[in-house]
Amino acid sequence: MGEAWARIRGRLREEVGEAEYRTWLRQMTLAGIDGDEAVVVLPTRFLRDWVRSHYGDRLRALWQQENAAVRRVDVRVGAERPTAEPATPGEAAPRRDALTEPLAARSNGAARAQEPRGDWSAPLDPRFTFDTFVVGKPNEFAHACARRVAEKPASPGFNPLFLYGGVGLGKTHLMHAIAWAIRGGEGQRNVAYMSAEKFMYRFIAALRSQSTMEFKESLRSVDVLMVDDLQFLIGKDNTQEEFFHTFNALVDAGKQIVVSADKSPSDLNGLEDRLRTRLGCGMVADIHATTYELRLSILQAKATAAAVEVPKGVNEFLAHKITSNVRELEGALNRLIAHANLFGRAVTLDGAQEVLHDILRAHDRRVTIEEIQRKVAEHYNIRLTDMSSARRARAVARPRQVAMYLAKQLTSRSLPEIGRRFGNRDHTTVMHAVSRINELMQADSAFAEDVELLRRMLEN
Repeated sequence: MGEAWARIRGRLREEVGEAEYRTWLRQMTLAGIDGDEAVVVLPTRFLRDWVRSHYGDRLRALWQQENAAVRRVDVRVGAERPTAEPATPGEAAPRRDALTEPLAARSNGAARAQEPRGDWSAPLDPRFTFDTFVVGKPNEFAHACARRVAEKPASPGFNPLFLYGGVGLGKTHLMHAIAWAIRGGEGQRNVAYMSAEKFMYRFIAALRSQSTMEFKESLRSVDVLMVDDLQFLIGKDNTQEEFFHTFNALVDAGKQIVVSADKSPSDLNGLEDRLRTRLGCGMVADIHATTYELRLSILQAKATAAAVEVPKGVNEFLAHKITSNVRELEGALNRLIAHANLFGRAVTLDGAQEVLHDILRAHDRRVTIEEIQRKVAEHYNIRLTDMSSARRARAVARPRQVAMYLAKQLTSRSLPEIGRRFGNRDHTTVMHAVSRINELMQADSAFAEDVELLRRMLEN
């Protein structure tokens, strides 16, 4: 009977795919066969209803292939899986931890806290830990806040922790790192990590199956709730309301909330005011766009981790050329290393230009200094001629420095050439402007967002 059940599970896994199997079917347990009926149990009513409606007929057909005497399959709610149940071929027995075990009260002689169901938490990426996170000026504050939460969840002033920044700058990496650190720390805290999209889909499914109380109880049983990409809830009023109540219940109970989004709470137009206010009442940490130095450090760290020798010139070339986000930068390096390994060649600058020609073409500096000057002048409401004038009033000098900084970031022009385009200024003036804007961006998040907005407008 056990071998037949293992084969059935294996067939289902092949048919529906790994993601769907892990979400809906992995927690099935065979309770036994009673006459012509096989009894399968699941830990919750929600899972039972879903499996009955979506997989009931297929389970019956697979059982009849294994045992013609079985004519019916009864799917019930039952206790946790027996220890004697065999694992599906090719499937390791699931680890019993706060991220994978079903919501069920367990006992080892003393009452233990309930743990979140396996279908709540998304898998954590083993690459995304604090050890692999490269820290630089643009992300050091967010990294420090994440470390603090990982070491002391629900600390005053750090609950909730709200991380925000552009695409591919490291928000998800930090969230996974927090979850890994809490999971491996002292105590047995239950961590639930999910995207805002998954939160919404689970909530809708609970409404349809009339199991909203189970939904609420499952989430309120965790010690740490982590929700990624909260901007997905914009415009979804019912889901926002449920998240708001979940948020309040957990914070009031002294549980930690960690949230990420692409904008700060105050800029998430479309969220209810009361939710925006609560999200901003803890620690808000932004991750700025990467600097050249940080991109270079990331490339060097990734090459070292891959045990591949990448010449300094290649790393510098990539750090200059690919500035959009860390994800794309890492992808370019991985592609370059894979090509070198497949063909048994060393990583070279010429090879990088050849292999990454499509990526580099997309990132080619088509922005001109004139376009930068015009856009910055419009943004700060100054005259275009002020960009090359001798005026030194702050209302003119600061926008001029911003334009110099963007010219250095977005064009391949040399410092002397940039200086000539700004009224024949010396290259040291451009160097000072770039350094000054970097300092201001680190000290003033609003100013940093302003400059980043200008850069995105020019790049797009």
